[in-house]
Amino acid sequence: MTKNTDTVFHPQTTWLDPAQKQLTDYPQLMRELSQQQIVMLGEYHDRYDIHRWQLQVCSGLLAHRQDIAVGFEMFPRRLQPVLDAWIAGEMDEPLFLEKAEWGTVWGFDSALYMPIFRFCREAGVPMLALNCHRPLVTRVGKEGWDAVPVEERDGLTPAKDATMAYREYLFAITNGGPPWMKDKSAASPEFDRFVRAQQVWDRAFACNIANALYDNKAGLIIGIIGQGHLEYGHGTPFQLRDLGIEKQAVLLTCDKPLDEAKLVQNYAKAVYRLPQNFTPAPSQA
Repeated sequence: MTKNTDTVFHPQTTWLDPAQKQLTDYPQLMRELSQQQIVMLGEYHDRYDIHRWQLQVCSGLLAHRQDIAVGFEMFPRRLQPVLDAWIAGEMDEPLFLEKAEWGTVWGFDSALYMPIFRFCREAGVPMLALNCHRPLVTRVGKEGWDAVPVEERDGLTPAKDATMAYREYLFAITNGGPPWMKDKSAASPEFDRFVRAQQVWDRAFACNIANALYDNKAGLIIGIIGQGHLEYGHGTPFQLRDLGIEKQAVLLTCDKPLDEAKLVQNYAKAVYRLPQNFTPAPSQA
């Protein structure tokens, strides 16, 4: 059930439906989400409190269905055998991080993510590598998809062209990207390279999620993905729809009540307001 509010009241540790501008019940939300094919959990990569929240949602969804998998932006597809070996209990944590090339392919403190990795291993939940080879991002950004032979695309299909709304979103959150773009606009041809590169990641996550669903690796995939790839239905959700995946939802977090621009239908399915009490550093967790 939902709780009617005269104003947009969003206390800490509660969930808000931004489209309805109402608080929403957590158990009901989990039941609804369990019927999706993909639930994407946005993050700022260095926020331990957000990763705790992601773990909470993973646990909540596992309580509703057992055929879940968790996909991670952090790992390129070539490292899938390492993730499989970790889940199978074939390596300890230091060896897992070494074989996963953590310091090279990601680099954020591994303690931010280890609780989720441990959860997957202990619960027998498959982990999926959602990313692509980093050089592909650079090459497509510079040369475009047509310049890259099919066999060198890391299993990806070309991204559906970005909408102007997505270009404007990316321009706003990056201040135009490179400093020399500040006097340009989202429509400027000079911005194309940045947009193409961003869309390689969007498409990689979408393709690898779709492939896992089509291969019956899971009935529901939880995506651990940066927030900038998810807000307003742009990015990965847009590419998933292009691939025919309609049963999808995005969950995000906030530190304070949402401003009016985010209280819209396509911002996210629901937004969790994080508690502002003391958050231990990863090394203390």
